[in-house]
Amino acid sequence: MPVTKSYLLLLSIILLCTGFNAAAQNTTIPTPTRTTLAEMLAKIPGPNGERYAEGMERGSLRLLVYAPRGNDPQTPHQQDEVYIVVKGTGTFFDGTQRVSFEPNDVLFVPAGAEHRFENFSDDFVAWVVFYGPKGGEKD
Repeated sequence: MPVTKSYLLLLSIILLCTGFNAAAQNTTIPTPTRTTLAEMLAKIPGPNGERYAEGMERGSLRLLVYAPRGNDPQTPHQQDEVYIVVKGTGTFFDGTQRVSFEPNDVLFVPAGAEHRFENFSDDFVAWVVFYGPKGGEKD
């Protein structure tokens, strides 16, 4: 399977976040756990109709796959987050502006910010990386 830019970016984010976390805890970094998009998508929808699946977790880092259908009902989260678009197109509202997105785009949302995907295609799928302390990173 060819390696795409989004997978390389996702791996870089995971290694960067877990590396900082491990250094802060003065521990060694274990061999990364592997997951695939196919494994994650097989968990969607969840038992209660959830349109996301949780993949990996370490310290403050959480990795999910998000695949809403029809509308995006999410509310603000307590951590900073990064979306890496795998499939689909649409518009992303970040609380102040709307931007178009397509595969391999990366979208950032600070903790507590209103945000949602709008007018997205039926095949929309994104990796989601939550990281940092509640309330988000401080400048």
